[in-house]
Amino acid sequence: MSRDSRDEGVLVTGLGALTPLGGSAAESWQGLLQQRSGIRSLPADWPEDPPVRIAGTVAADPVEVLGRVHARKLDRGEQLAVAAAREAFRDAGEPSVEPERLAVVVGTGIGGVLSALGQDDLYERSGTRKLSSYAVPMLMPNGPAASVSMDLGARAGARAPVSACAAGAESLALGLDLIRLGRADVVVAGGTEACLHPFMVAAFTQMKALSQQGGDPAAVSRPFDANRSGFVMAEGAAVVVLERAGFARARGARVYGTLAGAAVNSSARHISASDSEGQVLAMRAALRDAGLEPDDIGHVHAHATSTPGGDLAEAEAVAKAIGVHPVVTATKSMTGHMLGASGAFGAMSALLALHHGVVPATLNLDEPDPRVGLDVVAEHNRAVDLDAALANSFGFGGHNVSLVLTRTA
Repeated sequence: MSRDSRDEGVLVTGLGALTPLGGSAAESWQGLLQQRSGIRSLPADWPEDPPVRIAGTVAADPVEVLGRVHARKLDRGEQLAVAAAREAFRDAGEPSVEPERLAVVVGTGIGGVLSALGQDDLYERSGTRKLSSYAVPMLMPNGPAASVSMDLGARAGARAPVSACAAGAESLALGLDLIRLGRADVVVAGGTEACLHPFMVAAFTQMKALSQQGGDPAAVSRPFDANRSGFVMAEGAAVVVLERAGFARARGARVYGTLAGAAVNSSARHISASDSEGQVLAMRAALRDAGLEPDDIGHVHAHATSTPGGDLAEAEAVAKAIGVHPVVTATKSMTGHMLGASGAFGAMSALLALHHGVVPATLNLDEPDPRVGLDVVAEHNRAVDLDAALANSFGFGGHNVSLVLTRTA
């Protein structure tokens, strides 16, 4: 068998997710179609400072999937990643692949900050002897990838992109490369994040990134709306199974679609501000990688976090790189921003939109910003018959990732 698998294609055969909308990929997808919000008020004992008291918390406890003995050795982000990866691998039919041909790529934006902060508090109160012997592997940003690789017995590599909010999407891009280069037949790829802690919320609040809007939590995340005021933090994990097309077809795998192209670049301009130019270059490069033209893209899953500047910059970039014809949606209106998991979930949502022929509506788009100028789906889901979609993911640090997904005949 040739080690260059580029001409074969890379298929998506399994999906797994734990999000604010559901404890599985299927439940999360149904949540999007039902236009449910996963944004909730934080517990009553949440500190008064910072002033933000809402977030997107996962709808299911990963400990119930993993068991308490195993879960207590893992950071919450690692728990979410392992649970989602198990679901995705099971959904793919648990492909029989040699361990040396099975790779894992799981990214995160922050890493095990809950464990780091929690263990530091314990150290300050009680000293060294009270620390968990698992403290170091729990706080490592590569911990989720390592934990998934051990859980599945994957020996073709355990990669861990740490590219802020683009990490989950970059994981899929890296998985695509691993298969194209012949280094793996199957890659379990995605992203995870669990950093809902007063310190993290305060830090994002201090940089004016989070919305401090009061009232109904479900109405706060409003991408592309004229009254958007910042994003809502969330936790979650999303993982897909990628397979070399020949390998998947030989085993008769059920296929959701194809990861046809990807591009990863860096704007190299500002640590947190959106950069339309870099985003345009990423989208155009992803199209070239997939061998498609802008007119071929019928759907765009926007990164759209609900920040005033970020949404507008992306809208301008989409119009320039692709045009105003695609059907656009922004699912963070329902999930909130799952940071390192958001890019993988966005790609999953775009793929399911093609697979099922329906694009979920963007929640809370009550007064569309007239400067956006895109066909953003609002109020009702849009029935579609499309062959190709593009999913964007951008992160602090100037990380830009665009993925092209196509429907498999």
